[in-house]
Amino acid sequence: MKIFQNSKLYFFPLLISSIITSCSSSETISEEEIENTTEITYNITPILTMYDNIDAVTYAVNGNTVTFTTTDLPNHTSPYWNSSHALYEAYTGTNSNWNKNPNVIAEQNVTFTIPLNPAKSSNNLATSLGPIGISRNGIVFYNQYAGPNEQELTSEINSFDQWLGHPTGTNQYHYHIEPTYLTDQFGSGAFLGLLADGFPVYGPTENGSTITNADLDEFHGHISITSDFPDGIYHYHITTEAPYINGNGFYGTPGNITN
Repeated sequence: MKIFQNSKLYFFPLLISSIITSCSSSETISEEEIENTTEITYNITPILTMYDNIDAVTYAVNGNTVTFTTTDLPNHTSPYWNSSHALYEAYTGTNSNWNKNPNVIAEQNVTFTIPLNPAKSSNNLATSLGPIGISRNGIVFYNQYAGPNEQELTSEINSFDQWLGHPTGTNQYHYHIEPTYLTDQFGSGAFLGLLADGFPVYGPTENGSTITNADLDEFHGHISITSDFPDGIYHYHITTEAPYINGNGFYGTPGNITN
């Protein structure tokens, strides 16, 4: 059940010049062109319904913020479920070096309060260890590092299950890289979730082409038209190489995360 408190939805038009309206859906919009032409006001209301009917998630719109609360329990199989759980499944992935870590999936209580109208920040904050966003099935996103000292994922990646997630020492299940359960279900170019600054995350393709790090800025995103935002929006992409989901920080100003 989705709970809305003080939930008047504010629809602010996307104030973008005719640069966008003249673009076809296959074109990437230059951030410099847009920002040199007019001020942008984004609104992420169109994608909130993607979180409807997700057992792990509730959300509420309050003025210019939206608050998500998640139990962080995946709606897919994993060897990290207790063996008696209905979704328990032994590892069926393709990593010949797979090695199960000693942790298990357990219910969490993670809350994100993020902007409903995200905007570019003039003081871009680095992402930290722990949750940095929420996927569309309620699982939290982590950045490209393993704890406790921001090591590369070289070894940790071998503990990712068949859907490329795993739990931490606190039993918090999460995705560092492409959540293949979601891309298998919704498509490789689909909306996959939101980071804490309110900007959306999309899969590893766009308009039929694979996105690489070279296509993205230092924050691992760009501005272009998407199926959910036909007037264009800044958004992150998940790629097959580090930093996977996020680069050198948040493009916008992150909201509050309690974990």
